[in-house]
Amino acid sequence: MKTLTIFTPTFNRKKLLEKCYQALLAQTNKDFIWLIIDDGSTDGTDLMVDEWIDQAGLEIKYIYQHNQGMHGAHNTAHLNANTPLTVCCDSDDYLAKNAVEIIVNLWNEKGNENYAGIIGNDADVYGNRLVELPNDLKETTLYDLRYKFKIRGDFKLVYRTELLREELYPLIDGEDYLAVGYKYFMIDQKYNLLVTSETLCHVDYQDNGNSANKIKKYVSSPKGFMYYRLKMMPIMHNFSTRFWQAAHYVSSSIFAKEPKFLSMTENKWTVIAALPLGIVLNLYIRFKYFQHVKIN
Repeated sequence: MKTLTIFTPTFNRKKLLEKCYQALLAQTNKDFIWLIIDDGSTDGTDLMVDEWIDQAGLEIKYIYQHNQGMHGAHNTAHLNANTPLTVCCDSDDYLAKNAVEIIVNLWNEKGNENYAGIIGNDADVYGNRLVELPNDLKETTLYDLRYKFKIRGDFKLVYRTELLREELYPLIDGEDYLAVGYKYFMIDQKYNLLVTSETLCHVDYQDNGNSANKIKKYVSSPKGFMYYRLKMMPIMHNFSTRFWQAAHYVSSSIFAKEPKFLSMTENKWTVIAALPLGIVLNLYIRFKYFQHVKIN
């Protein structure tokens, strides 16, 4: 059995996948399976992947599904990965040539059931780190990085596959987006991540990618964001961070036109306190959304 599954969710990203593929061919350690989750592409991605499979340069597994959004693609990947470790490499990203070697060696040396997985650095296409993990940090949680060390940004996250399977993301009718990060914060409550200061992945954000469309997603997928905030509020360690999650919950509830939003949360008093800020936040998002629509 291979040690690592590298899964790539893709939707009409045929041109971008080539760079991802070439980076995997160049890996110094081939102890991995590439799992491609095609979320309904119509651009010939399937034919291109068939050619790669025929070339036998990599062990590739390809799954096509009707569009379920990024989180639905993650569900499919988590259910179909059959290796101890799993990592996501988006279609507009590519792994550093020694990424698999770093991951496998670190896990073989220090990994066990007491750890959730591994966290490493992301860099842009020029090799510049997006954020920097402290060199003396040997283990941590994503929660501590963000809320204790105040380090925000994207990292490459490698998880034990069995932990990713414990809870799947809900598929919400009429919506195609749910932020996947809450699952990692929930895993934080039980396990630490081993830290490598090495760069594992190069990211190349697209104008039509998730990062550029967050305001639009707030409006088009409000129930998904409600669910995300419902999951995040209880695991916040202090009132200020819980309050901010509650304000977002209120804002998303307004977009979703959900009258029962208060009865749906166990943090009722925090949500009540956050009502004014949530309303203001909703108005701000509406302004930014319509400003974006007008410009485009």
